[in-house]
Amino acid sequence: MLTELSIRDFAIIDHISITFKEGLTVLTGETGAGKSIIIDAIQLLSGGRGSVEFVRHGAKKAEIEGLFTVEPDHPIHSKTEQFGVDISEDGMIVLNRAITHQGKSICRVNGKLVTLGILKEFGRTLIDIHSQHETQSLMDPERHIELLDLFASSELKSSMQEYRRVYEKYRTLVNRYKELSENEQEMAQRLDLLEFQLRELQEAELQPKEDEELSEERTKLNNYEKIYQGIHDAYYSLYGEQKGLDWLSHAMTSLESTGDFDDSLAKMSEELSNSYYLIEELTFQLSSQMENLEFDPERLNQIESRLNELNRLKKKYGADVEEMLEYASRIEEEIDEIKNKDSRLANMESQIDELGQDAVLEAKDLHDIRKHVSELLAGYIHEELKDLYLEKAAFDVDISIKEGKPSDPVLDGKPVRLQSNGFDQVKFLITTNPGEPLREIHKVASGGEMSRIMLALKRIFSRHQGVTSVIFDEVDTGVSGRVAQAIAEKIYGISEGSQVLCISHLPQVAAMADTHVRIEKRVDNDRTYTGVSELSHQEKADELSRMITGAELTETTLEHARELLEMAHKHKLNK
Repeated sequence: MLTELSIRDFAIIDHISITFKEGLTVLTGETGAGKSIIIDAIQLLSGGRGSVEFVRHGAKKAEIEGLFTVEPDHPIHSKTEQFGVDISEDGMIVLNRAITHQGKSICRVNGKLVTLGILKEFGRTLIDIHSQHETQSLMDPERHIELLDLFASSELKSSMQEYRRVYEKYRTLVNRYKELSENEQEMAQRLDLLEFQLRELQEAELQPKEDEELSEERTKLNNYEKIYQGIHDAYYSLYGEQKGLDWLSHAMTSLESTGDFDDSLAKMSEELSNSYYLIEELTFQLSSQMENLEFDPERLNQIESRLNELNRLKKKYGADVEEMLEYASRIEEEIDEIKNKDSRLANMESQIDELGQDAVLEAKDLHDIRKHVSELLAGYIHEELKDLYLEKAAFDVDISIKEGKPSDPVLDGKPVRLQSNGFDQVKFLITTNPGEPLREIHKVASGGEMSRIMLALKRIFSRHQGVTSVIFDEVDTGVSGRVAQAIAEKIYGISEGSQVLCISHLPQVAAMADTHVRIEKRVDNDRTYTGVSELSHQEKADELSRMITGAELTETTLEHARELLEMAHKHKLNK
């Protein structure tokens, strides 16, 4: 969940720090106090589009930082591995976004600089923001298949894995077939280039580890004098009268005579004797090295010339000789493939047909599972809509098969278009008025209906999406009375599965809050500031009373506020 949010020099906010808790947190306040600005800041933190206009007047930069805590099985862990971000054992993740007064955006995840795209990947896994005019996944027909698959994840898992395994082979082969067949001129140019490269590598007569061995030999030749002097000094320190070996021999002889009187001295004498013969052997080796050591300027020139040639080739074909040899092997295979293109293409066509039909069969399994699960989903959505007083609404999941081109694989004699998730096109359809045809969600509902439909969908999908925090920005606009109470209960229901932050003008929603935060605006020395405070139980009643009347507190509105709080308390106890 989002544990801590810090905002500095953002719009009218100079600096605020908010601690968030589990469950439902409702943010209220007068229009213009800065409630939506806080949501704007969270949107930026999750990778939203930034603007220099967000930077507070007179400040050098606006900065937003959020601390999240996640469970060990949260999907965010795969993101940290994918993008090389370290995460602590206690599951803490810090997102940071800064926008300078020059318009530059700086993004960090756990202190590591990342691109805006990577920040967005983390943000969409941690935060799900919904507004009255939301155009995100619930209302986007292109995303409906993802939501249906998320709902059916356990049923689809094994079939989806098998489909994608076959599909990836199919796509790889199709792409290679296109490369070989579509452009004769490019292929001829490619063949000329590959043959030139192969010829250049073959003429170089590369040997494995050649560059390493030559570099080592060059180092020895360049340091000939130091090596010779070191061997010479070592040898003559050991060999000769009154030198190392001479003294070791004297010590060995002296210690041998004591061995008969003391076992420990006998052992020491044996160890000294072994050491003497080892050092004597080393001395012979030093003598041989010194005799064989020679400096060959011509050899050094040959090595330098060969290494220069290898370095020239490395710039074109690989970091070392092994990589260049591997590259030569690959292009030799490609040359053979191009030269025997016709027979290769015929063979590939057969493989593509076979893999394509295998993929279609796997996609048909996905289609059948989706058909079955979509009926369950529609049933759940109907129940949610009834609770929101849309009992006459009808909801359905339309699953159609995407039509393919003549060259695509066929199902029941018709070509189908395969994609990474199968060949299905999924659309959520609804009608809120009896007798009216089902249509796509975003084309049907009014503002108040849209709020309820979105909450019904969110109530179902929030159990499966795995996001840490769900944020609602005035999604209750345009509703009142019993519908407002139903919406409040739905939002609270979502908070039982994940943390929910909600900006609301409805007293029914505010009464349901586990934590109630008031946003206030003040003017000090001709500058506007935004403040945040968590309300006590009595302060909640006062705030609800103001929300009910929009004016001064009265005993009647206070009593109504207390009744709302009591109703909310009873609802929570009965959950």
